[in-house]
Formats: sequence, C-alpha cells, structure tokens
Amino acid sequence: MNIHEARAHFSQLLEAVGRGEEVIIARRGVPVARIIPEPERPSDPDGPAKKREVRLGLFADQVKVIDPDWHLPMSDDDIREMFGDEFVDG
Repeated sequence: MNIHEARAHFSQLLEAVGRGEEVIIARRGVPVARIIPEPERPSDPDGPAKKREVRLGLFADQVKVIDPDWHLPMSDDDIREMFGDEFVDG
C-alpha cells in the first residue's frame, strides 16, 4: 500500500492489523514501513484486547472529611495558631 492510501484509510489499516494481518507501506513502490500486530504478552492471561475492570468506590469507606470548610480562606488567628507568626500577612 502506498503512503497516500495509508493516510486515507488509516483506521481500516489498524483494523486489519488488529485481525492479525501485516501491512507494508511503500513510497514510490519501495517498502518503507511495516505495521504488525502487537504480540500477546504471556504475563497477561486475558490478552491485550480485554480491558481492565474499573472498580469505582474502592476507597469509599476509608476517606473521612474532617472539615467540610477546609477550602475556605483562614483567618490570621487560625494561621497563627497552626504555624506561628511566620506565615501571617502584615
């Protein structure tokens, strides 16, 4: 397949490679690139095509909100109490 065809049909090329086919891309009839399928990894028993399961709420019972207003600005007195006079403005 020439470069122009490869650009125009790139998604179809990837589908073919995903099916196990090898694609050679040529410039002026001279092969310049080869697209081959990614080999399956032996350490992955489900193969590369299977997506990993997403578990939502994994830390749901482990997160505790101490102060719901934590994001609000602190007064100079609060800062002084936590860090001393070093970080107080003015």
